[in-house]
Amino acid sequence: MKESVASRDVELLDELKQARASIVAELRKVIVGHEEVVEQLLTALFANGHCLLVGVPGLAKTLLVSTVARALDLEFSRIQFTPDLMPSDITGTEILEEDSSTGRRSFKFIRGPIFANVLLADEINRTPPKTQAALLQAMQEYRVTAGGETHSLSLPFFVLATQNPIEFEGTYPLPEAQLDRFMFHVSVSYPSDEEEQRIVATTTSAYEADVQRVLGRDRILELQKLVRRIPVSEHVVRYAVHLTRASRPGPDCAAFVRDWVSWGAGPRAAQYLVLGAKARAALHGRPTPSEDDVRAVVRPVLRHRIIPNFTAEADGISSLDIIAKLLETVPGSDGARG
Repeated sequence: MKESVASRDVELLDELKQARASIVAELRKVIVGHEEVVEQLLTALFANGHCLLVGVPGLAKTLLVSTVARALDLEFSRIQFTPDLMPSDITGTEILEEDSSTGRRSFKFIRGPIFANVLLADEINRTPPKTQAALLQAMQEYRVTAGGETHSLSLPFFVLATQNPIEFEGTYPLPEAQLDRFMFHVSVSYPSDEEEQRIVATTTSAYEADVQRVLGRDRILELQKLVRRIPVSEHVVRYAVHLTRASRPGPDCAAFVRDWVSWGAGPRAAQYLVLGAKARAALHGRPTPSEDDVRAVVRPVLRHRIIPNFTAEADGISSLDIIAKLLETVPGSDGARG
């Protein structure tokens, strides 16, 4: 029985590797560049995590997310977060409905846009914390409570929230508890000169992309379970935990952490480092992750979990600079450093 299960997992690994290549090929019909962003989105998706995408307007974030949903045959929903948005605008609301045959009145729950497989929370920091918090239960438990009743979400459920890094007027910073629910902080940067020329030439022509379905819901759920089953070596887990613990100020921390860090990463960061490494290995057809896989996901996992203090901000030190120092000072089992 164990041999048949192992054999099945090997087949699924190969299928996931091929599916990754097919998904990327379909995305390339619409999206120019953003290779690292696509890799991180797929890693988070198959690790069953959520992503926070940060970039200036006009970088095709919405188009990328909707195209991923099309290639994976998933229901896509977009919510534009505004200051007057209410929690019920996200989760849904109850209405009083009258039965025409009996004349009886009863409450009926009308589902909100959160009931989708891929939810794009556009400009999430434009709405007050009360409304931001409407996503917390859904992101953690895949359920929504409204009117005293709990409703289950259809799986897979994947939240991608966008923020604009340059507009601070009229914004509400995400609380740490909300930020911690996002597996990855994905930075979406400007395209290169060649990529921007291709974007302009394509989007101003009559070209229409025909995005084909690569995977369905049931297959995605099965591949997400495969990622969970992938074995991971003790030294890889130890490396992920050491990186996480090294980010926290304390009596035994490195001098730069004591000088620059207000709050370090919590245990969920180590969990996401291992899950991200497992998903990344699986997407490339490898049966177990290495410390290199951990190093590949450490920046998107830790970037929003390490809070620089006033001294760091005064010195122009960002969380990415602190992560780079952590990779230099925390060696792997073979002595390698990031």
